[in-house]
Amino acid sequence: MIVAFIPSETVIGLVGTGVMGKSMAGHFIQAGYEVHIYTRTKSKAQELIEQGAHWEASPGELAGKCQVIFTMVGFPTDVEEIYLGANGILANAQPGSYLVDMTTSSPILAKRIYEEALTRQMYALDAPVSGGDIGAKEARLSIMVGGARDVFDEVLPLLEKLGTNIVYQGAAGSGQHTKMCNQIAIASNMMGVVEALVYAQKAGLDPTTVLKSIETGAAGSWSLSNLAPRMIAGNFAPGFYVKHFIKDMKIALESAEEMKLELPGLTLAKSLYEQLAASGEEDSGTQALFKLINK
Repeated sequence: MIVAFIPSETVIGLVGTGVMGKSMAGHFIQAGYEVHIYTRTKSKAQELIEQGAHWEASPGELAGKCQVIFTMVGFPTDVEEIYLGANGILANAQPGSYLVDMTTSSPILAKRIYEEALTRQMYALDAPVSGGDIGAKEARLSIMVGGARDVFDEVLPLLEKLGTNIVYQGAAGSGQHTKMCNQIAIASNMMGVVEALVYAQKAGLDPTTVLKSIETGAAGSWSLSNLAPRMIAGNFAPGFYVKHFIKDMKIALESAEEMKLELPGLTLAKSLYEQLAASGEEDSGTQALFKLINK
């Protein structure tokens, strides 16, 4: 049976305060919630601590104090450790807790966490996001959610503090599968955006002027409108890390292989991004693909 909570009185935990998680925690603090955070390096959470967040020494310590726990970390191995480890969330959270993993991770792992949570009378959702650092800062992320529908309905008021396009996708793992669809579409689109800008430059055009013509037409996309200007400006700071994008593409290709599905565009994009990472750009933003193509 689902244990209802009163959103205004909810104590929120957030594991991972990187590019995305920092903004998420900030929104909850600004909304008046008691927020507990965990990150491996306490100094990186100092700004949130100064805003009123309570720092905890481990995911387990955090889990024992919170009713709803959000996680936003880097890799599936991190998710597995944080949820299933001896000092992790599932071993320490109270029955009736809501667990929301917003990391882009494995659909198989999402199902495993969901099932293990149920055995402990906890309720897990996989809820990866799209929108990058801008979407996180402005609380207008797209959130794709898998898990039980009634759990989604309970947590929705909190998700609405983070995003504007929040869609229930189905059973556990469905959120992660939907995020794979998102990343597959972005992968080929990013190659097109980069090649278009490089072509414009080689043709002697002003890329910014070209962008004015093509971003609102049939070629329009989020990457073209938001990342192409960064490429033109030479700004390759991460809104989303190259290394994390490669991780996502690997998950998508592994899932596709299980379905006996070939994805040639995604395969090519992954190989290009791996070349980019090998050149020392793994901690750059995904728009750094421009450097590889514009040699």
